[in-house]
Amino acid sequence: MKRHKSVGMLPAAILSIILMAVLSTAASADGVKVKGLIKARNGDTMVLQTADNPSMVVVLTDNTQVAQVQGMLKARRKEMSMAALIPGLAVQVEGNYNDQNQLVASSIKFKGNDLEQAESIQAGMHETKVQTQQNQEELAKQQAALKAQQEALQQQQTQLTEQQAKIAANKAAISAAVARFGQLDDYYIRDEVTVYFANGKVDVDPQYTPQLVALAEKAKTIDGYMIEVKGYASAVGSVALNQQLSEDRAGNVTKVLLQQGNVPLTRMLAPGAMGETHQVGNNSTAEGQAENRRVVVRVLQNKAVAGV
Repeated sequence: MKRHKSVGMLPAAILSIILMAVLSTAASADGVKVKGLIKARNGDTMVLQTADNPSMVVVLTDNTQVAQVQGMLKARRKEMSMAALIPGLAVQVEGNYNDQNQLVASSIKFKGNDLEQAESIQAGMHETKVQTQQNQEELAKQQAALKAQQEALQQQQTQLTEQQAKIAANKAAISAAVARFGQLDDYYIRDEVTVYFANGKVDVDPQYTPQLVALAEKAKTIDGYMIEVKGYASAVGSVALNQQLSEDRAGNVTKVLLQQGNVPLTRMLAPGAMGETHQVGNNSTAEGQAENRRVVVRVLQNKAVAGV
């Protein structure tokens, strides 16, 4: 009898082992369940933030079932597209890990109100992103406009500096000419000729050539003579232009003295460009302006040479 009882218990033990194996297989088939928040979604993968893992990678396949649970007891399921899996959505994922330690999802569930909340978050993020982009574009426009203004200001500053340099050069030239020709107390003026010019002109009118040649001939008879030439302009127009006109007029008169009057270069003082200084006529009238457009040529003799 004992032998039969021992034999009868053997199938029960085997049955228990088989049952445990089946339950273990079923548990393995069910896999793991995790709950978390979708942080990012990229095609067939998404990143889940769980209590244990801030960046769990979940793999989506064609067999992954997506559902929204509904009802008081969350018993009803509504099949959903994977497009519903958006960042910010709280989900429950079931599946198994692959050899890369990624959770391959067999099913994903979420609540309806969680989806609405995630969609609201996404809408707000989209508006923020659009506003940020608009702000960046506006900032870029403002920076471009500011850069253009700075470049224009720099160009104006450069032009102003150049103009100031020209004015300073003109003043220096006038000061030098005044210093060179201002000490007339040391000289006698033995002869003088004034050459007049048309408005804006610098060429010597041929009618003055005989007078200049005669002055040169007379000068040669004076012991220790020197000839000074000073050019002037009216005060009509820019200072820089008038300075240049006075210089060119004095230079052309000097050429006549050197080339046709045969005055030695050693007897010529450097031509002086006096610009708008020493106006002798009223610039508010045409006659006065004509008087100011002139070159004055003088034959000088040092008083010491003359015996005074």
